[in-house]
Amino acid sequence: MMMSYLNIDPVAFSLGPLKVHWYGVMYLIGFLGAWWLGRFRAKRPASGWRPEQVDDLIFYGALGVILGGRLGYALFYDFDHILADPFAIFKIWQGGMSFHGGLLGVLVAMMIYARKVGKGFFQVTDFVAPLVPIGLGAGRIGNFINGELWGKATELPWGMVFPDPRAGGLPRHPSQLYEAALEGVALFLILWFFSRRPRPTMAVSGLFLFCYGLFRFAVEFVRVPDAHLGYLALDWLTMGQILSLPMVFMGIILLGWAYRKRSSTHLIKS
Repeated sequence: MMMSYLNIDPVAFSLGPLKVHWYGVMYLIGFLGAWWLGRFRAKRPASGWRPEQVDDLIFYGALGVILGGRLGYALFYDFDHILADPFAIFKIWQGGMSFHGGLLGVLVAMMIYARKVGKGFFQVTDFVAPLVPIGLGAGRIGNFINGELWGKATELPWGMVFPDPRAGGLPRHPSQLYEAALEGVALFLILWFFSRRPRPTMAVSGLFLFCYGLFRFAVEFVRVPDAHLGYLALDWLTMGQILSLPMVFMGIILLGWAYRKRSSTHLIKS
């Protein structure tokens, strides 16, 4: 027994010659959701933010996601192709976005924004972190609708046969849904409830890095790596795991640093 794959047309709707894809709609949902929740959080008296500041914050973040995600994909996953055809980096309609590149792009954008508004870098990233999983979850749903980034073959009852001929007609792990559940739903709930109480600076950012890196590293065990990269070592290590492992370690460092600084401050005050 296996579950049926919902064969959804990747094109959500057409406006004359313009085709709007579900993947693009998911990006829009991610940005709008982050904007709405950001303004909601900014209305809290102790937030230190004004709702109108969120508008510019999301704009900067969107630029970071799109530019960083595309550049990251080109450097981490498609370097040889870009080297042979440099203009391919601008062909976004052909697909190819990297979360890790998008993360770096957002960090640069947040650094610029923080300097513009006179806030600390980690003040900004702590505020933004709980908003990010909305886009991550929506993006993975977009991957599922596109029938891409599927997992390894499985005999589990929820295995799905994806229409892509490269999937070989075998029931496979719907790894996109695993990631949507972990990177989207679980990560959002963890960060949202953790950040509801006052936390030391860097703690929310550190928890985001730790949890995302751990979730992504785990799912990579059942996700098929990019065909042109394959496994990079030991017949199981993927590029996604190599890029996620530093996030886990950095998350631990930031969490430890945040609470150590708070403990030192309390000792000094007492």
